[in-house]
Amino acid sequence: MKYMSTIVQPVSQQESAEKKSSTLNKPQTGLIIGGLIAAAVLFVFLLITQDIVQPILLVIGLLLGYTLFHARFGFTSAFRRLASVGNGQSLRAHMLMLAVAVTLFAPILALSFSFFGGTPQGYVSPVGVSLLVGAFMFGIGMQLGGGCASGTLYAVGGGRSVMFITLLFFVVGSTIGAAHFNFWMEDMPSAEPFSLATSTGLGYSGAWLVSLGIFAAVAAITIIIEKKRRPPKMAAVPSEKGWRRIFRGSWPLFAAAVILAVLNALTLATRDAPWGVTSAFTLWGSKAAYAMGFDVESWSYWAGDLATLHGSIFADSTTILNFGVILGAFLASAAGGLFSFTKIKAGNAAASVIGGLLMGYGARLAFGCNIGAYFGGIASFSAHGYIWGVMALAGTFLALFLRPLFGLSVPKPKDTFC
Repeated sequence: MKYMSTIVQPVSQQESAEKKSSTLNKPQTGLIIGGLIAAAVLFVFLLITQDIVQPILLVIGLLLGYTLFHARFGFTSAFRRLASVGNGQSLRAHMLMLAVAVTLFAPILALSFSFFGGTPQGYVSPVGVSLLVGAFMFGIGMQLGGGCASGTLYAVGGGRSVMFITLLFFVVGSTIGAAHFNFWMEDMPSAEPFSLATSTGLGYSGAWLVSLGIFAAVAAITIIIEKKRRPPKMAAVPSEKGWRRIFRGSWPLFAAAVILAVLNALTLATRDAPWGVTSAFTLWGSKAAYAMGFDVESWSYWAGDLATLHGSIFADSTTILNFGVILGAFLASAAGGLFSFTKIKAGNAAASVIGGLLMGYGARLAFGCNIGAYFGGIASFSAHGYIWGVMALAGTFLALFLRPLFGLSVPKPKDTFC
């Protein structure tokens, strides 16, 4: 698995040939030029037809995709490697990312700081059956689909062919989840949203300190697990030296964690909401369903927001972020000489269909994905973000038994991670 798995999966016989191509190749100049032209055209189009926020978000999305690809920053792989062999390197990078994020989110939310005069709101969602079921489904789905929400986007940008299947069924699953939204929200038990900052009396400063303590505890637990299980470490991925490393080769995982947190904070201050991914998938799928004659307007998911449903996708800020991530990953892969469409095997395709459906449906139930619920939720001091992470990890444990059924590898203690 050439892109998502370059540094986060064990090398199996199936992947050995792909490992060879992880060495630095010559930049794919034609693709780079084409990608820059596409980004420039989209930027100008947004500048002319949309609010100024949209072209700014496109640039942020480009930087997100570029960072994700260069660091091969994985959420799916981090959970899988911890669950399978006890390697917590990537999860510790998550904790650093979250620590930086809450440090930046706290003053933005407390002071209602916005670049364009709005009122930033974090992702604070209810805790109930839908969250538990949805996050668990998402955990299974991302291990079968080969990537999480952000991972699917940047793998598509990198040319990993099977991820186009995952993305398609991610959209389908999200749309079905929107159609069933009323059942999960109205008929299933749920508690009120709970914020460490506003529901406890701690305020944002107190919630910030508590959050840092939780992150430190999680990081310490991963170290304890590693000392007990002695898992393999992640091997270095080839990279340029000096300033050229900005454009080619791998980036340090922890550097990417900081950059992603900063970009998420910039997103919050720009569009008054954190980074998200899957609401755009629901919009795309709902528009397609409406065009096919489905009574989408009656779905409770779209109640009070029909303007978004019938408006241009270019007016949707999450859609623009997603386009930016794909383009940013494309530019990063071309700069490293790595862009190419990969062969799709039947087992991988079947797993991608099921994984995409589970992720899409699960994301709607759980108020988001690894970005909106886990990253954005925890950064917003919401309890639902922590619960999402626990349930997605539980789903990962189950998925370890399902992956071999589709010919997908499972990390083992003696494997070498690359």
